[in-house]
Amino acid sequence: MSNIVVIGSSSIDLVVSAKRRPNAGETIIGESFKTVPGGKGANQAVAASRLGAQVYMVGCVGDDNFGKVILENFKQNEVIIDYVEPVTGVESGTAHITLAEGDNSIVVVKGANNYVSPEYVSKAKNVLEAADIVLIQQEIPEETVEFVADICKELGVPLLLNPAPARMISHSIIEKVTYLTPNEHEATILFKDMEIENVLKKFPNKLFITEGVRGVRYHNGEKEMLIPTFKVEAVDTTGAGDTFNAAFAVALAEGQSMEDCVRFANRAASLSVTKFGAQGGMPSRAEVEGGLKN
Repeated sequence: MSNIVVIGSSSIDLVVSAKRRPNAGETIIGESFKTVPGGKGANQAVAASRLGAQVYMVGCVGDDNFGKVILENFKQNEVIIDYVEPVTGVESGTAHITLAEGDNSIVVVKGANNYVSPEYVSKAKNVLEAADIVLIQQEIPEETVEFVADICKELGVPLLLNPAPARMISHSIIEKVTYLTPNEHEATILFKDMEIENVLKKFPNKLFITEGVRGVRYHNGEKEMLIPTFKVEAVDTTGAGDTFNAAFAVALAEGQSMEDCVRFANRAASLSVTKFGAQGGMPSRAEVEGGLKN
């Protein structure tokens, strides 16, 4: 069993579905509203656990009812929460999601996730040392991402940075992380005014750009690769990127070949969009392996 540590956000998703998005100043009638667990860190932790890894979550929740729901969801998905603590007097993070026109738009309110500080993460140093791989995202403070990049480099533990939501990252952090997984939009922000072909060549087997229905692009040290995704009928694309990152990390921790790692992650991500909610469609190991055989 692979040992994975996820450092990141835990939130509640408030999801509205509608036929289209309203224009500025416009009110429209929606089709449904649901409240479900989410947050990029929590999503990746749950996805990795369902795929058979032992997963430690490092993060913060509020001392509100949402915080209780988040913690209970971790327990139900067998995510170890020794390093997830409620923050007194602070609300849990929330994501306000609109599903319309075959895609999603999201506004994130960090709440307690802003308290995932370097000092807080340092409490979990013992589990970081024992990890096969560490996952981190950007719904937590920037200085925490920098701290984790430094400590993982010091410990010799592989670090996968999913640079979402998009913001500029220093060159030193990019050099320190082992794997970097932006989507197309995030890649243009990270590598502004640079040809993606040249950037991929500069970071072989390190930079993996997810391109939605087209698949995942990277350079294997010899040539540029595009590993296609699997065609499915999408119900909700929320959490597909988180599922990809979690599955990619699981496969990497197990020592699969790079191409097989990407294919495994693509399959998991494709299955995740066939049901409602960021975590609702996240597949089991058996489902992913069965899909790869088809």
